[in-house]
Amino acid sequence: MPTFADNKKALFEYEILEKMEAGLELSGAETKSVKAGHMSLKGAYVTFRDKDAWLLNGHISPYKPAGPKTDYDPTRSRRLLLHKREIDYLRGKSQEKGLTIVPISVYNRGRFIKVEIAVARGKHTFDKRETVKKRDQEREMRRIAKDGV
Repeated sequence: MPTFADNKKALFEYEILEKMEAGLELSGAETKSVKAGHMSLKGAYVTFRDKDAWLLNGHISPYKPAGPKTDYDPTRSRRLLLHKREIDYLRGKSQEKGLTIVPISVYNRGRFIKVEIAVARGKHTFDKRETVKKRDQEREMRRIAKDGV
């Protein structure tokens, strides 16, 4: 199950409360481009319109071997494939104060492209500093253990 795209910034900016898997509705050329690793989740988020969940600002570069497409929009809204009860649950969570829905990663399960989405709460500046400090300490401990052994 290779990962095609990660949203590392979301893991730094948000505290992840709950994760969920969703399908992603793509065209054929977009699917090939994602499988080639030409997708970015930087700045992407999930919103709700009518009775559907949509991924916004997910950038998928055009698939070069398919030839030039004049009307292709790489950041178009893409529908997430979820059950109605999952959409209702996520919509309720997104309306709670301080919570948002962000994509974490894109991968395949069998022949299907899946998106891991998360209910998240924004971190404060001091939380981010704490995360950086913890990461640096772990890195230093690994370096000492490597040199000492």
